[in-house]
Amino acid sequence: MSAQGDCEFLVKRARELVTEDPWAAKAWLITARTLYPADFNIQYEMYTIERNAERTASAGRLLYDMFVNFPEQPAVWREISVITAALRSDCQDKHAQFLRGLFETLPGRVQCEMLLKATEQCFNTLEKAEMLLLLLRRFPESVVQHGVSLGETLLDAESIEDLESPVNCFRKLFVCDVLPLIINNPDMRLPASLLYKYMHKAAEFYIGYVTRGPSADSPLQGSQEGVGLKSPGAPRGSQRYIIDGLTEKSSLVSEPWERLLDILAIVGARCEWQGDKGSRSYVEILQRMKELCRYLPSLEGETLSCCRSQVVTCTTLVLFHSAYLYVSAVQPMLFQAHSTPGAVPWILLEDLSFVYSEAELERSSTKHVHKKRKLGDGREKTMSSDDEDVSGKGRGRHILVNKAEIPGWADMLDSFRTARESWDLLHSHEALETEFNRICASWKTEKWLWLRIFLTDMIIYQGQYRKALSSLHQLASFQPSQQVQVPSQGSLEHHRALIQLASCHYALGEYRLACEKVLEVVSGLVPQAQTPGKTSEDVNRTRTKFRKGTDLRLLPCTSKAIMPFCLQLMLACFKLRAFTENRDDLALGHVVVLLQHDWPQGETLFLKAVDKICQQGSFQYENFFNYVTNIDMLEEFAYLRTTEGGKVQLELLPNQGMLIKNPSPALGLVSQDFNTLLLPGVQTSDRHHTVTRGITKGVKEDFRLAMERQVSRCGENLLTVLHRFCINEKIILVQSLP
Repeated sequence: MSAQGDCEFLVKRARELVTEDPWAAKAWLITARTLYPADFNIQYEMYTIERNAERTASAGRLLYDMFVNFPEQPAVWREISVITAALRSDCQDKHAQFLRGLFETLPGRVQCEMLLKATEQCFNTLEKAEMLLLLLRRFPESVVQHGVSLGETLLDAESIEDLESPVNCFRKLFVCDVLPLIINNPDMRLPASLLYKYMHKAAEFYIGYVTRGPSADSPLQGSQEGVGLKSPGAPRGSQRYIIDGLTEKSSLVSEPWERLLDILAIVGARCEWQGDKGSRSYVEILQRMKELCRYLPSLEGETLSCCRSQVVTCTTLVLFHSAYLYVSAVQPMLFQAHSTPGAVPWILLEDLSFVYSEAELERSSTKHVHKKRKLGDGREKTMSSDDEDVSGKGRGRHILVNKAEIPGWADMLDSFRTARESWDLLHSHEALETEFNRICASWKTEKWLWLRIFLTDMIIYQGQYRKALSSLHQLASFQPSQQVQVPSQGSLEHHRALIQLASCHYALGEYRLACEKVLEVVSGLVPQAQTPGKTSEDVNRTRTKFRKGTDLRLLPCTSKAIMPFCLQLMLACFKLRAFTENRDDLALGHVVVLLQHDWPQGETLFLKAVDKICQQGSFQYENFFNYVTNIDMLEEFAYLRTTEGGKVQLELLPNQGMLIKNPSPALGLVSQDFNTLLLPGVQTSDRHHTVTRGITKGVKEDFRLAMERQVSRCGENLLTVLHRFCINEKIILVQSLP
């Protein structure tokens, strides 16, 4: 029998005895190895028996012998690939722990050599990097030799793959695993330019990671199938194990902002930054950068360059961190980490609460004597005054929020302020701005939707409305894939930019454009059920407000909040035109209709409108009975027709014949006593209105019937009436403004 045949016979005999008598099988193989020490199959069979029996020490010795004596055998590299996969995996099952223990039995020199050769056997960049990373972690002294080259390999691979996002498997491996080993190794001597490069790569990755959208829930871009070793006989199962272990770990990064701070502190220490103490918060970093900027004009040469780079790098991180915190609060659905169901976006708009209380009218003997209104406490008061001239110039802008609706409102506004201050600091010196713009160009920040939202709000806060209009148009030009679709908020999200455009046009005095945008928004809203009026506390707070046009307000992007804002903005546009010296009954009529909302907030302004009508002696508004359903207003207009009210000539009926021929059948009003008309569901003692004081004495029948019919509509949903007003009268509303 030939030697080859003898070897095969001995191995076969050992295999047959493994299950029955393992010790006999082992004896057969020892004999075979003694007779044929150069035969690989005999040694591999011995290793297989020891490995399957999970005898760590003996299996390790046999693997070491095979690695030294048979380095070209595919079976050896299959085993090494499985072991290195277990080393890189977080799996804690019994077999994985055995494989790790087997590797630990090898001498350190052999471990290092095995990992290096295993790295050379890899044919996939990512797999090779993972293998080399394992070497660097186990043998820190190898970082000096292989650390930078590994980092550059990963960054080059990212460029070769032409990946669109910095949040990819190559960058993640570099930033989260390789870079900490490089910058924390005291034996590494890196130039400042390389440290800044790596710092910016890390910042770009972490910022991209935390600001990724809700759809970014797949494994990191660039994860590759087919990772493995150059072994034609390697089982597919071992490759799959490596792939799964890689992609699972590649998808999660804990505490990214804190990690970024840690890297910043280490880079700062290595670059010998001025006054850097490390362990600072983002807000503390900004304060330190403000202090450093004071010394910039007196610095020169290398010191100036180092200080400038320090300020730009640190302040840029503070800017993006604070801007992210602000945008994640006002528009949480943009980000994967905040895209919880039911999240409501917020919009920064002009505060229009002054629109009702700005005009305080002064009573004059020459003015119309209004009917006395009953106040809530039973007192009587006559409402009249003139417009108050308060410009609000020189006062700081405030952002008003509903504290009950935004639990973290204080932190949100602090983040907004910090981001604004960071932006201002980066643009306070030409050299700082140039370097900052270079970073932004490299990171392609013009494609960051969330940053554009912050910049737009910041510009609005600064009162640069013309610039804000341009920014809002840029927002509208973002690709659909960059927009976040939230089913419950779809239409309002679509109109978000329109609402801010309307607010900016109003602030610029472009009332027609503002009205056009508002009406476009209103057309997409659904009127909500009518809610009770504001509490006295809310009313008083609004009435005592003394600023005009200086404050902003964050409103939730809901129909309930946006509809009132749209009505207030339209009122603000028409109010100025209605109360000019020139007569404009159409604008005045629009004001009367819009003042119904939030009644009695606008009562003072309404009484001023009544004064103007009295001074004119007549008033024409043919849409009056289509949209005015407020009982107090109806009462006042009925009073104007009487002798006591001044016998004002009112032309409020679009088609008098139609009103007489088609009286409302709902309540049989034509046959009722007009003096006993009641609002539905209200007790007689509470709602007996003297709407007809003198109206039945000599007034036209059509006006009386129309007024009776209008009283029956007082129970209608006012928001529905006003919504219909905006939709039906859109053309005439826009044309009424200059």
